[in-house]
Amino acid sequence: MERTAALHYLTISLFLAGPSALAARADVRIGYPADSPQVNFAVSRLAEALRQVNAEPVLHDLADPGDRDVYIVADDTHAVPVPEAFQALGDSPVKAEGFQLARRDLGGRSVVCVIGRDATGAMYGTLDLAEQILMRRRLGGVEGKVCDPRFAFRAIKFNLPWSAYRPSELPAMNLHTDTCRDLQFWQRFLDMMAENRFNVLSLWNLHPFTYMIRPNGYPEACPFSDAELAQWRRFWKRLLAMAKERGIETYIVNWNIVVSPEFAKVHGVKERNDTSELVRDYTRQCVTQVIDEYDDLTGLGVTLADWMNDMTPKEREDWISETFVAGMKRARRPVKFIHRSVLAGSPTEMRRVIDEANLPDPVCVEVKFNWSHGHSTPRLSITHDYSSGQIDERFWNPRPTNYHIAWMIRNEDFFILRWGQPDFIRQHIAMNGQEYVSGYFIGSEGYIPAKEYAHRPDEHVTWRYAFERQWLFYKLWGRLLYDPRTPDEVFAGEFDRRCGGTVGRRLLQAYALASQMPLRLASFHAATWDYTLYSEGFLAPVQNEYNDKVSPFISIDELIYHETLDPTYLSIPDYVKALVGSKTIGESVVTPVELAGELERDSSEALQLVASLPAEGGRSAPTLQCEIADVQAWAHLSLYFAEKLRAAVALETFRQTKDGRRKDEAVTHLKEAAEHWANLVAVTERHYHPVPAVQLSRSAGNDASFSWGQYRSQVLRDIEIASQAQ
Repeated sequence: MERTAALHYLTISLFLAGPSALAARADVRIGYPADSPQVNFAVSRLAEALRQVNAEPVLHDLADPGDRDVYIVADDTHAVPVPEAFQALGDSPVKAEGFQLARRDLGGRSVVCVIGRDATGAMYGTLDLAEQILMRRRLGGVEGKVCDPRFAFRAIKFNLPWSAYRPSELPAMNLHTDTCRDLQFWQRFLDMMAENRFNVLSLWNLHPFTYMIRPNGYPEACPFSDAELAQWRRFWKRLLAMAKERGIETYIVNWNIVVSPEFAKVHGVKERNDTSELVRDYTRQCVTQVIDEYDDLTGLGVTLADWMNDMTPKEREDWISETFVAGMKRARRPVKFIHRSVLAGSPTEMRRVIDEANLPDPVCVEVKFNWSHGHSTPRLSITHDYSSGQIDERFWNPRPTNYHIAWMIRNEDFFILRWGQPDFIRQHIAMNGQEYVSGYFIGSEGYIPAKEYAHRPDEHVTWRYAFERQWLFYKLWGRLLYDPRTPDEVFAGEFDRRCGGTVGRRLLQAYALASQMPLRLASFHAATWDYTLYSEGFLAPVQNEYNDKVSPFISIDELIYHETLDPTYLSIPDYVKALVGSKTIGESVVTPVELAGELERDSSEALQLVASLPAEGGRSAPTLQCEIADVQAWAHLSLYFAEKLRAAVALETFRQTKDGRRKDEAVTHLKEAAEHWANLVAVTERHYHPVPAVQLSRSAGNDASFSWGQYRSQVLRDIEIASQAQ
């Protein structure tokens, strides 16, 4: 067979043609190149799947003689025959990291062939095959497909707990330090990324360099002894290598302008925003040396930090050019580059620097979609390119030729409760996948998904790390960014495997309904930076509009006197004004009353769906109970939000009309809302501790913590506000 360049072949001859064959255990002989890390990883997952359907994988190096039932070819220099029935597949164009999977019945055998465009595509195709085997529970039921990645760039944003952007002394940051130094954690995290088709790990902190190198010419900048630095170097080299072995690119991303505390002390300069030539030279040296010492590092990323606001856009971009770009140019090998648009202030200046850099690979320009609250409306309403939040289309119009846009979908809205709404992600991709968009970042700034610190220690805890509790979040985003056509049965099937029984379809549907709550609150209650909204807590620790200055909790008045983010949502004052003035309300807008109805309908249905599930959990009932509890928590939050919206409309109507009946109505709705909050507290207190809360640190200090129970008094305060309204 004449093979297309760079195609990698996986051919599987399976002797089990149907369910009846599962009674007899059969060997499946797999020949694969042991020197291909991606294929090695995928084969381990395929072997696990085969064992679960009563087949025994027998692994052989591809170079060993003998017939095989499975051929995995990840190097075109190997002359391995592919059955004639599959030879035409090699001529089909498949994109980078894509694959083609086909099945044939040949001589009474079910034969499957996966063709990957490259080693990573072959890995994804093999993982898909393993998943199908587990879902179908038989080998002969595998379905053929051609799958190209929807986006080439599918990244996780991971903030590190050392030299952290949010102060490292906060418990919500530093409690993760040991976990994030543990390579066992990273192995599990990288496995999750590969299985979910994420292909970029971006690691963020203020000043990463002196945790990786002792800068030549500036040894005083590194605080570690030779032995300590050697440990750090071993850590970084193994982490970067493990990522590469799973087809994952790695970037370190920092905030500018920052030097190490040790460097600042010795040289008498500021840790932040010192533009002296000394700091410029130090930064260039750090950039060059990190690239030269870490061969598996894919690239670097930069951000223009808040403390650079006294610099002009040209001065900011010149700093990037004279430090990062110059340092990259001096390195012994080319690397890729991420340039955040955050606070760039001028697309013209940013484009100039990228043009002048003339880097071999297109630059990734990251744009924060709806600022820090990407889990809101899928309509682009604000960015963080300017402090005002204005959208400047000049970042992508005219269409760039040497860079691409990657949306940053920040999550500062749910750190504790599990979340999963597949249609939101599909809609987001459909609305925002323009030609100039190469992909997405997913991640948080105030939350590190490492050490499990939220859940109480009991039989429900069948996971080790926080990201494993939130598996659905990562699976939905990763799989749908790779292929938005991924059917819901994939996610429902994972529920079945984790929880036992046949609960997956209903549990996924319940999550999809209940998980609308944070999306709707963030769409209705406009927010900008991290602390301006925390949806799962119904908190706005920093109000950017009316502020009663009582607590972070969103009071009834703070809900009323606040703009919406999504322009299709009508604010409470505008809605009441239209009602009182008998003005026509357009059919295209969503009124607060309609929003309340949607919240109540979806949450009620979610509660009904999970009501009958506990009896069906089988062997994994504790895991199922924990999943159900989070659905119930979101549902009670939705019902609370619905009643509060109705109360807010009634209270604002009373204030504008002085109709006492509307005041009484507001009080009634708020009392019902309080009952829903009590139900929320009852559900969550059985599962979760009060947790360190970075978003509350401004008002409550470093020891700030969050629980739903601590806001009971604020829920009752709303009733007093309505009762005493004049």
